[in-house]
Amino acid sequence: MMKLLPVADIIQILSIQSWVSYGHVGNSASMFPLQMLGAEVWGVNTVQFSNHTGYGAWSGMVFSGEQILSLVKGVEQRGKMGELSAVLSGYLGAVDIGDAVLESVRCVRHHAPNAFYCCDPVMGDRGRGMYVADEIPAFFAERALSLADIITPNHFELEYLAQSPITTIHAARQAMYQLTRKMHQHGPAIILATSIKVEDTAEDCLEVLAMDKKGNAFRVATPDLPFSPTGSGDLASAVFLFHLLAGRTLQEALKLMVSAIWGVMKKTYESGKEELQIIAARNELVHPSRLFFPEAF
Repeated sequence: MMKLLPVADIIQILSIQSWVSYGHVGNSASMFPLQMLGAEVWGVNTVQFSNHTGYGAWSGMVFSGEQILSLVKGVEQRGKMGELSAVLSGYLGAVDIGDAVLESVRCVRHHAPNAFYCCDPVMGDRGRGMYVADEIPAFFAERALSLADIITPNHFELEYLAQSPITTIHAARQAMYQLTRKMHQHGPAIILATSIKVEDTAEDCLEVLAMDKKGNAFRVATPDLPFSPTGSGDLASAVFLFHLLAGRTLQEALKLMVSAIWGVMKKTYESGKEELQIIAARNELVHPSRLFFPEAF
């Protein structure tokens, strides 16, 4: 059974992501789960929408990079930046928002040199291709990667960053290892690769892979549910980051994250609803009902 950290050791995370009033994506998919696990989250919203854009219609506003950075600088003036354990970022609507994120990482590291930067390089997916602004993929590959301690691409995004097709587990391992060489070399350089489907993946499964810069690598398969709710990647990145910050090994962090996300996904699928059922499945975040055990590869 997972134990929560003592109050004196509470993890504090600056999360710079989107926000929706209805549903769960970005910060609204990350903040509550992190709080359930025992983290303090400093949320900065990159957009404030009524709902995620997959519905085809929404209302709200997009914040500029300047507005985002002004919030971070305002927090800095409170004199508490040194307490942060990590910065977490996800979908970027424009490059100027990415600029604000990277400047925020530098600001945090000025006060807390050992703080991690967990970057979810949201760009696209298999079957859909790229769905971000044209400048965003190059931003991740050429600028964000070198500052990141942890990246969490899906299969499509891993192939883009590695500039190589990935059809075998050997190819996945090679791609991940090469990418760790390009990441922030003062940190752990950890890659979490989600929604992986290679030649030896079971027909009815998807896999999640994790590797660090030492080449330690693990894979774990879960049943492939016939749906993919928006926000599941945001949730996975947040939970994985928490467990690493809590001092768990790469293998243990992968096990706890995959088990928790599977529990939430199963609950969501059974509900027949489109949005992640994070509240209904909140107990899965702390005490997953089914554990999946990663194996080295």
